[in-house]
Amino acid sequence: MSAGIVFHLLAALAYAVLALSLWRPLTRGGEQVSTGKVRRVCLASTIVLHGIGLAQAIVPDHTLVLSWALALSAAVWLGMVVFWLESLVMRIDGLLLILLPASAIASALAGLFPMGHVVAHAGSEWLRVHLLIALTAYGLITVAALQAMLMTALDRQLHRPVEPVATRTTLNRALDSMPPLLLQEVLLFRLIWIGFAVLTLTVITGAIVSLRLTTDLVPMDHKTIFTLLSWLTFGGLLIGRYTRGWRGRIALRWTLVGFAFLLLAYTGSRFVLDVILQRG
Repeated sequence: MSAGIVFHLLAALAYAVLALSLWRPLTRGGEQVSTGKVRRVCLASTIVLHGIGLAQAIVPDHTLVLSWALALSAAVWLGMVVFWLESLVMRIDGLLLILLPASAIASALAGLFPMGHVVAHAGSEWLRVHLLIALTAYGLITVAALQAMLMTALDRQLHRPVEPVATRTTLNRALDSMPPLLLQEVLLFRLIWIGFAVLTLTVITGAIVSLRLTTDLVPMDHKTIFTLLSWLTFGGLLIGRYTRGWRGRIALRWTLVGFAFLLLAYTGSRFVLDVILQRG
């Protein structure tokens, strides 16, 4: 068993324990979610553990290995890093109720599906830079998508009749522990702005790498097409936000569509090839 698998499984276990520690009070009628200093230190340690697992799995023996599970794991890990930094200045502890289970699942999948493919031309510095920027964009937009899903659930709950305290479910109490929608919207568009900027760099560096390796500026493969569709979607959302004040459900739908395109650009297609079709 490789070190990457071990670290990913340990990180998955740690994320799951932290998630359980936050969800358990809600199942007993608790209302508030607070990480506290001990949990915050444990979370930072788990993020480091997850990062070590990624480093061991993606760059073993001076090569470069990727797979749908590793791409998903890297995206979620970068998202957790962003959350950690944002949590230093904003009260967003409630988001861990969805981020921790997602991180546990992503880490477990990377440990259970360790097989990847060696990236060609791994010695190219431009390719390494491009992949690093691309994974950063995936991470930022993955967190934005999770944020949009959470905001959609909160929006639906706000439009439902108020339930008596005695009949409220664990899920309802969990949603009540989330940060206010206005605060989450600020965070969402901050993530989208940064994610769009990094995605733009992904497109630019991808074009440079393509020119250097194949002489094609924009190769017409599925990764390029879906990445460009995602870039256009987020660009359209930001233009609509600036010119027409788009927010609420419109913004959430555009965010999820852009994320779906980006997911299909690599993770979704590799999942079909590696797991369903059993092809490297």
